[in-house]
Amino acid sequence: MSRVDDLPRRTRPQTGTLPPPRALPPSLAGNPTLPYPAIAQELSALRLQIPGVHGCVLGGVDGLLVTHNLQNGADPDDLAALAATTYGLGRQVGLRLGQGDFQQSTVRNAGGYLSVYAINGQALLAVVGTDSINVARLHLHAPTTAAKLAELLDGASPATP
Repeated sequence: MSRVDDLPRRTRPQTGTLPPPRALPPSLAGNPTLPYPAIAQELSALRLQIPGVHGCVLGGVDGLLVTHNLQNGADPDDLAALAATTYGLGRQVGLRLGQGDFQQSTVRNAGGYLSVYAINGQALLAVVGTDSINVARLHLHAPTTAAKLAELLDGASPATP
């Protein structure tokens, strides 16, 4: 039987320090000043431009759902939370490797994809697609959609608690 003292240990000290945790911005969820029709138009345009997109979720970095246009029966609240989790992991990878702010992450599964794109410091765009989706085409169009969404969201007033 192995003792705890026999377990391998790091031989070199870790270098660098992580920045202090940042405060989350105010949540976008339930904000009545958001331009929901214009946001819906952008999400629909992306879904129509890329064959194989089941839908999009606009969520906050806090994991709360803002809006969606999912067509596959997936729970939009769960996907908003998963997008925030993906963002959190990607953000930590970027910090640890000194590669800067999170921009995008894609997860491929046996039956499809989930791609998460940073919109601004408050919001994320999550795109759900089939396994046959043209990921390169998605990566070409989604950042433009994210930039348009950032403009729409930046013009909205903060939600009041």
